[in-house]
Amino acid sequence: MTGKAAWRALSLGALCAALTGCTLGPNFVRPTAQLPAGWQGAAVSADALASDAQWWAGFEDPTLAALAAQALQANLDIQLAANRVQQSRAARGVIAADRAPAVSASASGVRARNSEMGLNDPSGNGGREDYGLFQAGIGMSWELDLWGRMRRQVEAADARIQIADEDAHAVQTAVLAETARDYLQLRATRQLLAITEDNLRIARDIARLTRVRQTQGVASTLQVASAAAQVAALEARLAPLRHRDAQLRNALAMLLAQPPQALDARLADIRRDWPVLPTMATGLPSELAERRPDIRRAEAALHAATASIGVAKASFLPRITLNGDIGYQAQQLDDLDGWNAHRFSIGPSISLPIFQGGRLKANLALSRLQQQQAGLQFQRTVLQAWHEVDDAIDGYAAEQQRGAALQVAVDQSERALDAARRQYQAGVVDMLDVLTTQRIALDNQAALADSQAAAAIARVDLYRALGGGWRDVGVGVTRAGSASAASGPGNMAQRTLRSSQ
Repeated sequence: MTGKAAWRALSLGALCAALTGCTLGPNFVRPTAQLPAGWQGAAVSADALASDAQWWAGFEDPTLAALAAQALQANLDIQLAANRVQQSRAARGVIAADRAPAVSASASGVRARNSEMGLNDPSGNGGREDYGLFQAGIGMSWELDLWGRMRRQVEAADARIQIADEDAHAVQTAVLAETARDYLQLRATRQLLAITEDNLRIARDIARLTRVRQTQGVASTLQVASAAAQVAALEARLAPLRHRDAQLRNALAMLLAQPPQALDARLADIRRDWPVLPTMATGLPSELAERRPDIRRAEAALHAATASIGVAKASFLPRITLNGDIGYQAQQLDDLDGWNAHRFSIGPSISLPIFQGGRLKANLALSRLQQQQAGLQFQRTVLQAWHEVDDAIDGYAAEQQRGAALQVAVDQSERALDAARRQYQAGVVDMLDVLTTQRIALDNQAALADSQAAAAIARVDLYRALGGGWRDVGVGVTRAGSASAASGPGNMAQRTLRSSQ
């Protein structure tokens, strides 16, 4: 290559490099989530709610912790979501490959004969003899990304990776929350079952004592029938509770990708009492809601839609491709390696859309409308998150207040039932008084069990509304709702949010 030719090639390369720096379309600007500075009044402090990276440790239940850890590894929905993340990464690799030159090698050999009456015979034999054609070479094609079309495509693909990643975080959060909910409901069902069985034993004792007193002429037929009816009513409560117990065990097995009844032995003896949950404290930083996967997903969707506008704009402009081919061609295989058999071609090709029937304009308009939709969806997602967190905080506070009142009711009704039983044995009160007192005590006990479970589940709902558990890290709050320590793009566990008190 002469010096003049080298200078031309260098100048062309510099011009191409300058041109490829142009990128059409708007640049993405991260939207600001319009959230309150903090929820005042009945809020929860980050210290009180979860001081450990594994939020379920606050329930002081090793079985729940083991189930949550196993669900993270075995749940099929989590595995499907992880697979979709890998698919989005592979799709991004396919799109990004278009930015690099494509190089291919080829080789062929044919034996042919052309028509004597044809227009052209490249062999020079006029169609009177057979001829061979052997060739081998290397071809190259590279589209110059003059207007940033491919860069915008890669940018949109990166945003779609984040969408899939946030979907995976949402599935993980939902599975952990559902595992905790089902397990806590199982504990509540077991507790209610134990309360019913205890009251059934008391009712049977009363019924037996009533029958004895009837034989002594002290109790009436009405009293005996009332006591027997109370026994039957309590017995009728057992079957639905046991069925509910089986349903919840199977639901947990499904979450852990296990067959029905696979966890029965493991869940045969679980904790039935409830730990003291954190009380309501000062404000909760509103920035915690921004960790929610749905907000992050909506932001990524807006990013992808913004990048697509650049792709649509670039489709109006010429597409320039550099093509090159070098190789050997001969009619005899033995001549294929000679210098006289070499060939090459190099040069650009230009494609410019002239008339598309309005397709390009409609596609650009569609891209802009999709960006507007993504922006509105982001605002809606943020507003919905605000409402869900506020409702979860209020629900957590309400259940704690309800539980405190019901605990007093249970204590007093148990004292009243114990006094009524002693007075009935002494012949001071009537059997109906005992049965009424027992019914009130049972209702209060069942309501307290339900409230304790509801308070625990409300705490799980608050965890889910905030997008995961967290722990204090000095001036910030970092996501720690997952037991996984995996790293990589979009790993929410590494994102730190400034806390505003």
